[in-house]
Amino acid sequence: MDKYGREINYLRISVTDRCNLRCTYCMPPEGIPLIDHQDILRYEEITRIAKLAYQLGFRKFRITGGEPLVRKGVPNLIKSISEIGDDIDLSLTTNAILLARYAEELKKSGLQRINISLDTLNKAKFKQISRFDLFDDVINGIKSAIDVGFNPVKINVVVIKTVNDDEILDFVQLTKDKPIHVRFIELMPFYKSKWDIENFISVEDIRSRIESHHHLIEANKTDPSSPANDYLIEGHQGQIGFIAPLSKKFCDACNRLRLTADGRLLPCLMGNIEIDLKTPMRDGAGDDILKSIIQSAIQKKPKGHDLCKEGIEKVNRAMSRVGG
Repeated sequence: MDKYGREINYLRISVTDRCNLRCTYCMPPEGIPLIDHQDILRYEEITRIAKLAYQLGFRKFRITGGEPLVRKGVPNLIKSISEIGDDIDLSLTTNAILLARYAEELKKSGLQRINISLDTLNKAKFKQISRFDLFDDVINGIKSAIDVGFNPVKINVVVIKTVNDDEILDFVQLTKDKPIHVRFIELMPFYKSKWDIENFISVEDIRSRIESHHHLIEANKTDPSSPANDYLIEGHQGQIGFIAPLSKKFCDACNRLRLTADGRLLPCLMGNIEIDLKTPMRDGAGDDILKSIIQSAIQKKPKGHDLCKEGIEKVNRAMSRVGG
């Protein structure tokens, strides 16, 4: 429990700052300075931290990046974490470029849920946004995830005015015949990203566009800490959701910490507080000391972030270094 009465039980784990795309809202075209290999947490270190977090009451774990599947051996890490406890909820966020190759292995390793970042259904626009011509790989990855039994497959769409907001209804259509959940996410200001406040579009605007064509039925919210407000559409296998970190921030229900690839705990994704866990661990700190550091990160969790759609100074780390 943090000092605001929130139960913190969700750890998002970034396994790498490397990515095989260069999405315009995430990083500059030349990329960002990469963390030295020796400074990246080893899998056994990540597993140790996950075990300690589990002992402190964490039950939800998500593997992120950068792009996590560019790091070799991720299915082995998935297996190690899944074996910590029978009540673990284990998921992964990916851009799906390599997902067709790994989907079956990930499923067998104990991965329960998968989120795919995809901002356009137009091949040419995908290349414009991501700076790579890999759209077909993403579509094959989505198909593979469904084929091996991930249900639902969640697709996260960052909506950017004048870039992809003309595709909102196309994404809704994806949910009709397949068990796909599409979540529309507001654009957030990150370090050296191309898009800024003039490209912001609120979830209220997105929702109104959808409601002009579809009747939305509010879905039961099984997880009160989830940032998404989900809706059903009659006759659709999947569903849609809205995540509004700027216009309707959900900090009061936030239950997560983030572990960066270089071993720092972030109490808030959109903040600049970082607590070094790697150094004491590599200096020989025992489990009790490391657990106390995790607990200190929980107590440093702010009441809420300071972002607003009117614009503020951007977060210092690029999204690829935070893990989403």
